[in-house]
Amino acid sequence: MTTRITQRELESYLWGAATVLRGLIDAGDYKQYIFPLVFLKRISDVYDEEHAFAMEIYNDEELSSLPENHRFAIPAGCHWDDIRAVTTDIGSTVLKAMRAIESANPDTLPGVFGDGDWGNKSLLPDSTLANLIEHFSTKTLSIENLPEDELGNGYEYLIKKFADDSGHTAQEFYTNRTLVHLMTFMLEPHPGESVYDPTCGTGGMLISTAAEVKRQGKEWRNLRLYGQELNYGTSAIARMNLFLHGVTDGHIAHGDTLSRPAFHDAKGQLQTFDVVLANPPYSIKEWNREAFSNDSYGRNMWGVPPQGRADYAFFQHIAKSLDPKTGRAAILFPHGVLFRREEAALREALVKSDLIECVLGLGAGLFYNSPMEAIVITLRASKPAEHEGKVLFINALNEVAREQAQSFLRETHQKRILNAYRGFTDVDQFAAVATLDQIAEKSYSLAIPLYVAAAKAADSGEQIEVVDALTCWRAAAEASDAAIADVLALLRPEVSA
Repeated sequence: MTTRITQRELESYLWGAATVLRGLIDAGDYKQYIFPLVFLKRISDVYDEEHAFAMEIYNDEELSSLPENHRFAIPAGCHWDDIRAVTTDIGSTVLKAMRAIESANPDTLPGVFGDGDWGNKSLLPDSTLANLIEHFSTKTLSIENLPEDELGNGYEYLIKKFADDSGHTAQEFYTNRTLVHLMTFMLEPHPGESVYDPTCGTGGMLISTAAEVKRQGKEWRNLRLYGQELNYGTSAIARMNLFLHGVTDGHIAHGDTLSRPAFHDAKGQLQTFDVVLANPPYSIKEWNREAFSNDSYGRNMWGVPPQGRADYAFFQHIAKSLDPKTGRAAILFPHGVLFRREEAALREALVKSDLIECVLGLGAGLFYNSPMEAIVITLRASKPAEHEGKVLFINALNEVAREQAQSFLRETHQKRILNAYRGFTDVDQFAAVATLDQIAEKSYSLAIPLYVAAAKAADSGEQIEVVDALTCWRAAAEASDAAIADVLALLRPEVSA
């Protein structure tokens, strides 16, 4: 007899595990221990479910235990029930079981359980682990009780809850899901395409593409999903997350995308993809600028970013990762990449490449635990003829809702933005199309208020938003500096004479 688990019951069950750990370890570390245990419980229960199904067919214990009857192999002594029976050195037992399962599934599960410090009894005494294991033992996580999508949604719920509970560490592994959905809608992934996230966190953007194709009633299991993540524990969660959403063709690599990109073609160059979704870390200072200046993959085609800001290094990596015919990207950035002075030459080369399709400005709070406004820049390797030499600017600053201290995009906000994006035409006080020549006239600044008048800057008597005024001032200052530099360049020959 099965016990169907509702979404509310699942959420309460998952979050209940966090209450066992509360006060014992830092909230930012919950994910290192809870996610692997959920995954271990899931594959154990599914193994039992598969075994029972095989027994109905063969009525033979040996035949029912054959590997072909199971998605994952579970070595003797490594099943959830084996771990539950242990009363001492539980952490060491858990770790040995996880490593044995990884070794028994070399093509699918190496490293999937992460690097949690399970043997540290000061951090996780036997009593705490026993309570955690007993908590998870209260439900059977079989596919019949809990289909893949529903458990995957529970994982997403837990990721968000951990983000809420852990403060600024959330930005490492969580991106506002309503914004992720918008970015996915903009790129319109299709069955059979390759999708890449160079800084994938827990894999939410990759999962969003599969969910969107599935929502359209199309084949989604043949999507090829690729991600790379610097944090080892987070990359492990991404792999578990893909498995729990039913994604079988997922490839998550651990490592530094800028210094050691993980995916290559047959010639050893960067692999290219149909769709790229990314939320790179913002303006990181500790990166290998010297190596990037001599990049063997040719990712410095626009130039070398300043040491204090690696944004345009990620930008160029993404551009280089686009399939030359089908490639399209949506990248979440802070506003600074549009107008910062120290990146002026890089930005000019970016504009001249004619890769930019759209610059979308969004409202405050969509960066997790940050009040700053977000922007999304879309790139397209092969634009429609009528869009060549043009960039669409959208000022969606007011298209945001805020409830219970959380900002998000309602369906109406997404629809208005998507209509403007797909229409690719001027919309009064909301969207404007600019030619590359017009952008050049503004010293290649991409500051949105230079092209789209903000609604509150209209002749209604209302005052312009401070952020818009500041952005315009910065852009105007850069244009002025550039003009002065041009004049000085003209005068220098006369001075030297």
